[in-house]
Amino acid sequence: MTEIFGVPTQALMGQLMIGLVNGSFYAMLSLGLAVIFGMLNVVNFAHGAFYMMGAFFSWMLLNYFGVNYWWSLLLAPLGVAIVGIIIEKTMLRWLYQLDHLYGLLLTFGLALIIEGIFRDQYGVSGQPYDLPELFKGAFDLGFMMLPKYRAWVIVACLSICFATWFVIERTRLGSYLRAGTENPKLVQAFGINVPLMVTLTYAFGVGLAGLAGVLAAPVYQVNPLMGSNIVIVVFAVVVIGGMGSILGAIVTGLALGLIEGLTKVFYPEASATVVFIIMAIVLLIRPAGLFGREK
Repeated sequence: MTEIFGVPTQALMGQLMIGLVNGSFYAMLSLGLAVIFGMLNVVNFAHGAFYMMGAFFSWMLLNYFGVNYWWSLLLAPLGVAIVGIIIEKTMLRWLYQLDHLYGLLLTFGLALIIEGIFRDQYGVSGQPYDLPELFKGAFDLGFMMLPKYRAWVIVACLSICFATWFVIERTRLGSYLRAGTENPKLVQAFGINVPLMVTLTYAFGVGLAGLAGVLAAPVYQVNPLMGSNIVIVVFAVVVIGGMGSILGAIVTGLALGLIEGLTKVFYPEASATVVFIIMAIVLLIRPAGLFGREK
């Protein structure tokens, strides 16, 4: 058996694959956070709860209504987005002109409420979600076996992330969104409905979290704590990449997932804290984040 730095190649590649899958989820979740903060100036602490909600919606669609995985990819994020629209219209809308702390406290409270509702209904034990028939089995790459579903998760997450980046950074719609956050009165003077645009932006951001939850459902067991377990790491990813930076969220999420995977191979004791150590170092050197803009 071949080794790299004293570690069997198969074990190293396996951990790198796990890191890439985790990094794909980090990238997608931090992208949603970056979109919401960059466009709305809201620190959305309920993002993990929306991720968990997306996973539960897909599980409920399958078990209560017989809706398969492929339809869940559309319907579950749509359901999460509708919940996001209700929250934005009834609660968040009144906080945009206030300090970030108010939005953070509100969304933190919402996260606790949403998690509490699901814990009360389903407990804390995980609910299994069967793999789609198409993705059962694995690809034999010679040096490792690559599960088909994990390969699909990586491709799907990266495609969605870079498509979102392209729309926001390279299209007219994206320029409207950016202009609407910097000077909403001027944009509204051109006949663009800025409040509607803000609502749809928040819905899209939380919908991304819901979609990540659907993709995660077959990988991890669906349980009410899955959002709170990941959201702190995702916030660290956003801070390292730069608050509001779309490209920073994507690149940093993937990189930190791989670093976390490598750490589990070479120094397992630090795998749970390596992301936060990197965050502390980055903030000392570049407080705005790696891709953030210095003010």
